[in-house]
Amino acid sequence: MQWTLDQLRQFVLTADSGSFSEAARRLGKAQSAVSTAIALLEADLGLALFDRSRRNAQLTDAGALLLLEARELLRQAQSLDQRAQSLSAGDEAKLSLALDEALPYTAVNALIREIAQRFPNLELTRLNGTATEVTDYVDQERAQMAIHFVRGTISARFDQRHIGTVPQGLFAPSGHPLTRLHSVQRKDLVQYRQLILHAEEVHETAYSPQVWRSDSFYSLAEMVADDLGWAILPVNIATDDTYRKPLQQLDCPSLALPQLSVRMLWCQGWQPSRPAGWIEARFTELLRQIPA
Repeated sequence: MQWTLDQLRQFVLTADSGSFSEAARRLGKAQSAVSTAIALLEADLGLALFDRSRRNAQLTDAGALLLLEARELLRQAQSLDQRAQSLSAGDEAKLSLALDEALPYTAVNALIREIAQRFPNLELTRLNGTATEVTDYVDQERAQMAIHFVRGTISARFDQRHIGTVPQGLFAPSGHPLTRLHSVQRKDLVQYRQLILHAEEVHETAYSPQVWRSDSFYSLAEMVADDLGWAILPVNIATDDTYRKPLQQLDCPSLALPQLSVRMLWCQGWQPSRPAGWIEARFTELLRQIPA
């Protein structure tokens, strides 16, 4: 095999343009140079690619089949070149990203789609879990970085950066006695079971003497929908329309719930690459677009 990628390009361009002269014009070469290159390719392959008894560059049956192979080889060569350029620019070949399952679905989906467009040669591993689980993924070096809701302090092993906030609210199932109140007071909350997010070394405030816990915001929302109590939830999770019963947000001015903080987390000493830096900046923008 002595054929070259340049010969394959001239072969494909000639087939696409329909004539040797048009291919030569597009390449800025003499027609004789294109004809010679393709003749050498045919000699090396031992096949006629074009029927020269016709006026235009008409492919032979063998030429039509090999055209498909030539296109694929050129695609692979371009992919190799792009991957090499990406690596030489300092991009990572691989990135493992852990994402809190409770983050806004629309923002996460937009981020993943845009990563594919902006870094087509990046080999991405996406891990999902609770806020605690994604921290463990980084600690276990299964993920290089995580984006999650802040749940207390972190160990000195990690570095972090705040990247945004997500609104939260007080929710009860549709038809619950609390939903009939125009304005809910703390004394009203103590009468019903509170569903609280459970995380190690994090003690959420209990406003009711009756408490159930779960390590997942989605599990809490499902329990609320099953009439098991009320809960403080991210608005994006509570307003999901897939629960058995709709969740209704309660007006409770005395709680004055702050927005949930979102951070990016990684192990000390790891230097975020260009894709990681772009992910941080872009997800920060996407979180700002979420209605308060």
